[in-house]
Amino acid sequence: MRHGSRGNTDDPRDGELAVPMAWLYAEYIADELLRTGDLMPPTSFEYRAGRDALALTIFLSNSEGELSGIRVISQLETWLTLTAYSQPWQDWVRERMELLTKEAAAVAAPAPDLALADRAWRWLQETELLAPDLDAVPGRAGQDEEDEPKVWTPAWRLGLPLGHLAIHLF
Repeated sequence: MRHGSRGNTDDPRDGELAVPMAWLYAEYIADELLRTGDLMPPTSFEYRAGRDALALTIFLSNSEGELSGIRVISQLETWLTLTAYSQPWQDWVRERMELLTKEAAAVAAPAPDLALADRAWRWLQETELLAPDLDAVPGRAGQDEEDEPKVWTPAWRLGLPLGHLAIHLF
């Protein structure tokens, strides 16, 4: 930081870069949860879908604007609830993104965290991955994993249960 700076990296009037620390930290936590669970290779699209879905959940549920190691542990149950199969996660994300966008516009401040979250959300919605049909009836007799029905599905529909499972395994 430059001498005399107020230390606010989100205010370009300081002459400082706007650093998306909240998003980067949410992405780091999501990455650690997925790596700990060892569910997918970190280079796969499925892993990216899980990381982005978890990062969005973490970022958007962080209403106080501060994530610490202790706060992460206390938030695991919240993240499990938000990522549960029965929850309308995509609606919740849309609503939170709209709210944060309006808040950023109201204060006319740059929102580098929000820009990265928006990029992840768009990728999760627009990218389709060929995956096992999560809505198919399981357990057909004599069915191999290779014979399971596969469908093109938005990345968030695959990443969300992957992220949920990673939280459980943590």
